[in-house]
Amino acid sequence: MARPVIAASLIGALIGCGQAWCVALVIGRALTGAEIPSLAIPVVVFVVLAAVRAVLMATGDIMAARAGEQARARLRGEIVASMLRVGPSLLRRSHSGALASLAFDRVEALDGFFARWIPASVLWIAQPFLVGVVVACVSPSSALVLLCCGLFVPFAQAVFGIGAARASRSQFLAMTRLQARFLDRIRGIATIVLAGRSQHEAERLAQSAAELRQRTMRVLRVAFLSSAAIDLAMVVALVLVAVHNGQALLHLRSAGGVDSIAVVRALFALILVPEFFAPLRSLALAYQDRAHASGAAESISELFGTTDAAETALPDTSWLKSLGGSVAVTFDDVGFSWAEERGPSVQGVSFHVAVGDILLLCGASGAGKSTLIELLLGFVAPDTGRILFNGRDAAGLTPQDRSQLISWIGQKPMLFAGTVRENLLLGRPDADEAALRSALQAAAAETFVMMLPQGLDTLIGEGGFGVSGGQAQRIAIARAFLRDAPVLVLDEPTAHLDPVSEAEVFEALRRLSAHRTVIVASHSKAISQLAGRRLDLEHGQIRRGRIVA
Repeated sequence: MARPVIAASLIGALIGCGQAWCVALVIGRALTGAEIPSLAIPVVVFVVLAAVRAVLMATGDIMAARAGEQARARLRGEIVASMLRVGPSLLRRSHSGALASLAFDRVEALDGFFARWIPASVLWIAQPFLVGVVVACVSPSSALVLLCCGLFVPFAQAVFGIGAARASRSQFLAMTRLQARFLDRIRGIATIVLAGRSQHEAERLAQSAAELRQRTMRVLRVAFLSSAAIDLAMVVALVLVAVHNGQALLHLRSAGGVDSIAVVRALFALILVPEFFAPLRSLALAYQDRAHASGAAESISELFGTTDAAETALPDTSWLKSLGGSVAVTFDDVGFSWAEERGPSVQGVSFHVAVGDILLLCGASGAGKSTLIELLLGFVAPDTGRILFNGRDAAGLTPQDRSQLISWIGQKPMLFAGTVRENLLLGRPDADEAALRSALQAAAAETFVMMLPQGLDTLIGEGGFGVSGGQAQRIAIARAFLRDAPVLVLDEPTAHLDPVSEAEVFEALRRLSAHRTVIVASHSKAISQLAGRRLDLEHGQIRRGRIVA
């Protein structure tokens, strides 16, 4: 993608050399008393070359912008695909605000890396070399001066580049912390206001913003120092070339006269000094883009570079296609610990849920019910033992694979800002109107949905804002009906509901669980309405080592 940009820049540099010769020719002839008509041709040629170069520069900028856009789109797609492949377990390692910053803001900031740094990383050598060769043809000593001054720039860039990379990383961390804090406070704004902590949290956000400002200024400070180093080198080169060629012209004058061609060559070498340093200046500006890219690459590596081999080298999952609507679930001596110092959350858990059976996970808070659910959903992987679907190991299944097998309804269903229809279609995007109505009827949700102002097209807020808890739960159940997955997993599906809403939800769940393999975790006494086998958990282990009816 960068090759056309590089080619356009090199051709533009050659045209710039032609323009410099025209300018030197006009000034040289004017200084030596040439007639005005003889200056017309160089002026016309200069104007034509300027127009051609302008077109080339515009074309190069457009191609660079397109290359940056395509690269950012590809990188963002790969990051989002990696997030989906790793699944919800990614949130165990990183804040959602940091993930949003990485996938959007940070990738967008990489525009300069693809559009400027990649071409500049080639042009900073190729273009000065090309200009230097042209200068050497008319003034070898001036080319030597340019070479010596140009060699100073990479050393200065290396020194300031180390500082720029560090400053950019610290700036990214400050920005990520600010975004994560802001997202958390927006989500919990009601709690903050009711607790009377709004002023305190506003001050904390202001402190985080001030920290980001300070670190951003450090990045700019290093950038200015880097530019100053190039300006210094260019000024030194200009002075040396001017002094050297001036002395040469004085020597020629004292020896018997100065011809116009000598003046033109001296001016030509002097005019090309900025052209020689132009790509080095572009490199200095693009070096900050490289520093941003380095920080983003480290962040991506931290998130996705530590995944297990099972996540990158998946086993053959073609057996999923043969499962149909019949899936048995087996936990074989499964153990898991959230943290070593806290001990195992579940240990030695083994049970089998046959096709069409219902398993009720019971136990006090902290007994391990939700951990077993998260293990089954693939949010975390077991430390010991295996989880089997129809006797086949589920290790390595992607979230997409598991979504073919499992429907999940949690304590607080996730409803997104949008219409009721859009939230239902998350379960099956290709569902028609009849399928939607059928799912709503099965979930005992059709009556209240049709009473909403716009029915299925009624807008609801994020998290189900605008509907009651029981209504939100029944919308989630209707979504599960649409998915029609063979395994149904319920984690406290009636938590925080009143008895009437709880009874309605359990009635809908009883219809949903027919002919499915169901695993339910709940404290509610009404769980007995589902009439399944019962597994009592205590301190992460099966109480009395058996499943009771």
